[in-house]
Amino acid sequence: MSRGKQARVTAEHAPPVAAVRAGSRRASAFLARRSLAAHRRSWAAVFAAAGAAAALLGAFALVLGSLLLAGPPVERYAGADAVVAADQKVSYTAKPWGSEPRTVSAYLPERVRLDRALVARAAAAEGVASAVADDSVPVAVGDGAAATARSWESAALTPYRLTEGRAPGGAGEVVLDADAAPAGVRPGDTVTLRADGAARSYTVSGLAEAAGGTGSPAVFLTGARLTELAGHPRTVDAIGVVAERGVSAGALRDSLRAALPEATDQGRAVRVLTGAERGEGERVDALGGRGDLLALLASVAGTVVMVALLVIASTLTQAVHQRSGELALLRAVGASPRQLRSAVGREAGRVAAVAAAVGGLGALPLGLLMRSLLETEALVLPVPPWLPLTAGAAGALLVALAARPVAMLAARRVTRMRPSAALGAAGAPEPGDPGRVRTVAGLLLALAGVSSAGLATTQGGQAAALAASSSAMSLVVAVALLGPRIAGVAVRVLGAPMRRAGGVSGFLAARSTAAHTRRLGTALTPVVLVAAFVCVQLAATSTLERAADRQAAAALRADLMVTAPGGLPSEVAGTVRGVPGVAAATGVLRSAVVLAHREAGEPVLDRLPVLGVTPGQLEGTLDAGVTAGDLGDLRGTGTVAVGADRAGSLGTGVGDRVKLRLGDGTEVAPRVVAVYERALGVGDFLFPREALAAHVSAARDHAVLVRTDGTDRDATAAAVRDALAPYGGARTGPATDDAVRTAPAVSGEDDALMVIGVGVIGGFALLAVVSTLTLISVGRRRELRLLRLVGAGRGQLTRMLVLETALVAVAGLALGTLVAAIPLTAFSVALAGSAPYMEPARYGALVLAVVVAAVAGTLLPARSGR
Repeated sequence: MSRGKQARVTAEHAPPVAAVRAGSRRASAFLARRSLAAHRRSWAAVFAAAGAAAALLGAFALVLGSLLLAGPPVERYAGADAVVAADQKVSYTAKPWGSEPRTVSAYLPERVRLDRALVARAAAAEGVASAVADDSVPVAVGDGAAATARSWESAALTPYRLTEGRAPGGAGEVVLDADAAPAGVRPGDTVTLRADGAARSYTVSGLAEAAGGTGSPAVFLTGARLTELAGHPRTVDAIGVVAERGVSAGALRDSLRAALPEATDQGRAVRVLTGAERGEGERVDALGGRGDLLALLASVAGTVVMVALLVIASTLTQAVHQRSGELALLRAVGASPRQLRSAVGREAGRVAAVAAAVGGLGALPLGLLMRSLLETEALVLPVPPWLPLTAGAAGALLVALAARPVAMLAARRVTRMRPSAALGAAGAPEPGDPGRVRTVAGLLLALAGVSSAGLATTQGGQAAALAASSSAMSLVVAVALLGPRIAGVAVRVLGAPMRRAGGVSGFLAARSTAAHTRRLGTALTPVVLVAAFVCVQLAATSTLERAADRQAAAALRADLMVTAPGGLPSEVAGTVRGVPGVAAATGVLRSAVVLAHREAGEPVLDRLPVLGVTPGQLEGTLDAGVTAGDLGDLRGTGTVAVGADRAGSLGTGVGDRVKLRLGDGTEVAPRVVAVYERALGVGDFLFPREALAAHVSAARDHAVLVRTDGTDRDATAAAVRDALAPYGGARTGPATDDAVRTAPAVSGEDDALMVIGVGVIGGFALLAVVSTLTLISVGRRRELRLLRLVGAGRGQLTRMLVLETALVAVAGLALGTLVAAIPLTAFSVALAGSAPYMEPARYGALVLAVVVAAVAGTLLPARSGR
């Protein structure tokens, strides 16, 4: 028979391609079902890791989604149909290297005010029943309780109603709400209020209460008196608008937009806020805080995705490698590579799908817990019904989609073998060589991590933090890829001490770890991950706090300070200067500026906290560590002092001008009169107080720094208290670093992010340690039973496992600490100019947590094998 005829006959009798593929799929499905039943304990560890990863990813998706929808609550303007306010956003456009121009935006930290003439124009708009100018003035009531003063006309915007008495009829009368009224006060009584000046007595004409409650105590004065206290008669904070009956929100918005100009005299857009947007008119910096929080949480979420994928990949890879012999045997008896890869992928996909579904359900309580840590009075984080479902599904889908390709890739080496070679590999020990491609990739990532750390030392601010974070992640992934080689080094370093200290058990532990470096490398990866991540999170914060505390303490030369709830009037510093025994007194006003600049070619708007100080006696109370110029020249509205690092990044020096936007968006270019080195303690910019006073929401000093002449500090403090008695509520005590810190040492946001970053993500990493070591321990039960059969005692095996656990914990912690130390050192040198620091107690807690997790993952699952 000719070859052509034979081929035609063969083709005629060959089964259809579709039938072959269907048979292959049935065979793969059969293998997957049988393998799932036979390896339930191994897949349980994968199930735990995948479920936890899905829960964590879904929780972060929920929190990020809630933050994107977040806004300030509507309290003060609950009775208004619309609020007219100035736009609080600023923009900056620049052309990055080799790209199209980009525009970035930021929210201003101080209120931008409107021309008071707009009140009449709003009132004349069609469909408007009334328009009320609304100003806020911080005041102290009685012995110093903080409250907000408003005009009685604006009480209708909440709304408030009188419960006793009547509205204020003159400059000396006041209406108090229930939260602001001292106990037992009734109409006709007198109450002391302090605003921007000495305290003054007012007659209580009435008591009021809000219909729905408000966020802060309020007192109400006549409109004329409030305008006098506010100190800006030509401008107004906002305008509250009440519509005529039957006018819709959309119609009112259109009417007001037609009646009002598009922008203020300063070029700021005029906004008409309705519905939930009205809250933006109450708390002007709430959305700015949301933006800062979103940026921080998004960077943490990126780390979470990397950590979750790394844990899933590590766990799945170990589960597949433990079955190398089984897969090789199946290959030897005729299973095709496609069938084996499909079977392994089906197993992993099914386990991951069920785990992801369970984890998606767990994302809801975890996400709500994280959300509760971030929610504040100024920012409400909504959770619409669709958000938990979407977030949980997103986390579950990512885990489910990642599992199958990872498992199939892990099985690639065995499934590509020829049947004859696979038969020999079926009984061979697992390979320790990670492979050339994996080794090269690991070395390249390690080099990239070290390079990123080096780059961080040349950067500042956010660029340095991003470079350090990138370095840490690159190094952790490099450790995962180079795990077997690193494990071999660890065995050579720690093997000899382990043999000497452990006797027979030490010999067994050393030989076992040396023979299974791939397994040991897999065990090290989650330990390195948790150690590196927790160290970076804790040490970065501790390093900056410690450096800032030291610089603030070194800068503070005052020995007394004066504070008061709601701040101090501007004249207090002058009053204190005249007290006998006072050598110097400086008022400190807190604000913020917006700096437009470029980082790595990208346009950036940084919101930076700053201090405004009263000149004249500044050198007696504050030593910023001047390296050039003179703080004595810090006078008027056109001068500024700049921190040395910031001056270096901007390329400015004494005599140059630096372009800034003040807290209310006013563009200025003050002349640099001094450069100082203690910027972490006192901020990047120091202004004369008068340069900031007209551009803050409330021109109240945070504190007055007082330096005594050294004769009798207690007597001087008593004299200061007596001199400030007319101001009511002023407190005099020892000076602390917080007086000159531009921001609190640890804010509520920092605490929340610390709990989320260390508690939630660190907890997940510890769970990865337990699940990975449990998976390894389950795969070793046959090995342990064989050791028992050849004569090893239970005690010897227990000591062997203890020594192996100690090796994993010690090597993992040492390597994780080293991985963290490289980017941390770069970060600390760039931003703090010092070595990284971590509190010993925190590191001790990390060591304890890792040891407990290692013991739980190694000794407990291995008991049945002994």
